[in-house]
Amino acid sequence: MEKISSLPLRQIPTAKSSKEWIKKIDIKAACVFEISWEVCNQLGGIYTVLRSKAPAMKSRWRDNHVLIGPYIEGANVPEFEEDSEAEGEIVSVISKLRELGVEVVTGRWLVTGRPRVVLINPRSAWPRLGEIKRELWLNHGIVTPVDDNLIHNVIAFGNLVHLFFKELDKVNNGAKKIIAHFHEWMGAATAIPEIRRENLDIKTVFTTHATQLGRYCALAYDNFYTSLSSLDWEAEADRFTVRSKVDIERAATHGAHVFTAVSDVVANECEVFLGRRPDFITPNGLNIERYAAVHDFQNLHKIYKDSIHRFTVGHFFPSYSFDLDKTLYFFTAGRYEFKNKGFDVVMDGLAKLNKKLIESNSDITVVMFFITRTDSYSINPQVLQSRALLDEIHRISNAIQSEVGDGLFKTVSSNKEIGFPDLNSFVDEYWLLRLKRTLYSWKSKKLPLIVTHTLTDDKNDQILNAMRKHQLFNGPQDRVKVVYHPEFITSESPLFGMDYDHFVRGCHLGVFPSYYEPWGYTPLECIARGVPTVTTNLSGFGEYAAKELSNLDKKGVYIINRKRDDKEAISDDLAEVMYKFTKKSMRERVAERNRCESMSEGFDWINLVKHYDEAYYNLIKRNH
Repeated sequence: MEKISSLPLRQIPTAKSSKEWIKKIDIKAACVFEISWEVCNQLGGIYTVLRSKAPAMKSRWRDNHVLIGPYIEGANVPEFEEDSEAEGEIVSVISKLRELGVEVVTGRWLVTGRPRVVLINPRSAWPRLGEIKRELWLNHGIVTPVDDNLIHNVIAFGNLVHLFFKELDKVNNGAKKIIAHFHEWMGAATAIPEIRRENLDIKTVFTTHATQLGRYCALAYDNFYTSLSSLDWEAEADRFTVRSKVDIERAATHGAHVFTAVSDVVANECEVFLGRRPDFITPNGLNIERYAAVHDFQNLHKIYKDSIHRFTVGHFFPSYSFDLDKTLYFFTAGRYEFKNKGFDVVMDGLAKLNKKLIESNSDITVVMFFITRTDSYSINPQVLQSRALLDEIHRISNAIQSEVGDGLFKTVSSNKEIGFPDLNSFVDEYWLLRLKRTLYSWKSKKLPLIVTHTLTDDKNDQILNAMRKHQLFNGPQDRVKVVYHPEFITSESPLFGMDYDHFVRGCHLGVFPSYYEPWGYTPLECIARGVPTVTTNLSGFGEYAAKELSNLDKKGVYIINRKRDDKEAISDDLAEVMYKFTKKSMRERVAERNRCESMSEGFDWINLVKHYDEAYYNLIKRNH
């Protein structure tokens, strides 16, 4: 029997114009199912893709768009509202699955657009794991490990999704065009080769958001992109012990009627590692309306910047102070991948920026935040104490302010003669002494800490070691200060007390010089909030923006050229971009934020979903 993974590559004709395929798709005669492990289950970037795209899909397909994901007890609860029963053509399918002992729940995802959702419990197929694994080997040459629960869940989920579409094909009997769109290898990808093997009347799409081997090889090879074409996928899969995952990925790639990738950057990997060039590039967007603050985003920047000021005062001012009106907040954030996320380049660039600012006698202070997640015991007690004492100073100051205000009002309103009394006379000695004691406790002769938490592995932490290498120790003479926060920011954080969204709005510049970034939501989320950003031409977003838009640097998007092996030159470029940004006046920064926020509308899913429409149109019109 021919294995799907060995099928020849296929080419798809492109529609002449966007209006052509939008008009020709009969919404009522088709139904789109999107399948992913991250439906109602936040793990990574695909969750953002599906959640943010939901309103655009709703406007296109109405209730003929259904999402399928895994039912994981407890994980789905906050975002999922169960309905008593499914609707339309899938009612009998759900009923049949339940008869077969499969746990299935239906309802709505509690996000904008409220898309229809079917959640299937992978554990329902675990009693048949041996049989599933045997069929994957016999039919598609996929060997799966004995003791890998992640892969067991993935193939179990794939088996049940295949069963779903097998039953749907019977019920539908050709009445509607059924499109099954699978995201990534974990998204029931093993269902694709089975659908093709059984020749079901189901049109399949497989989208890769990043290849398995791309992430591993980018970490392992300094010259990954220049040596990409010479890499052997089988040797690399065995080297990194991910052969089963790659085999699943390849089977889905070659089994799908249409294969798409989120960027040209990923497309190049696909040719080498998966053996097929994507038929379409489907770039990621955002639901810009969710981020829109109309004309208020400048005011929001000030409000949230003041909150960051509060952190800065608590963290740095016990040791020394600087002018907050001349302080700029930069940040980088993302998964802890020191090289892939460009943290190494950020460190090199910051050291050079610090030198430039000192040598030019600049009066600007840059506070750079590193926001990522790594193992830690807790927030450093010194950091917590400083923040607690600052809050106490604030409470005492408010009490003194209230006393002075009341005393001043009573005195001037009852005094027949006009005069200005001594304000100190209105303050109770208790408050003055309490303020002095708190200030003495708060002040410190130590340098401000460069990391807010006590790390589990302080000695081997790459970010900390890079700070040590470049001697970024938050000395009073340094114009660049660093704050390493090894947890993602939430409103529950005692240090910031604000959501990540608010934190970003309060910053001046997002810095993301990634080496491996198949798409890159962080810079896109910055511009949606009116925050200028640095990205690279190796990120999917940066590559797409550079190709589609002009004068990006005037619109607050700075693209660093990382398609070279000269790391020194790359960090020089980054340092120069940041240095030029520090020389902008407040008026110039305000204007840039306006242009940045306006440009973000081009990345709304309402505009970018057309790439999916084109893929679906071509898929529907094909005869195989």
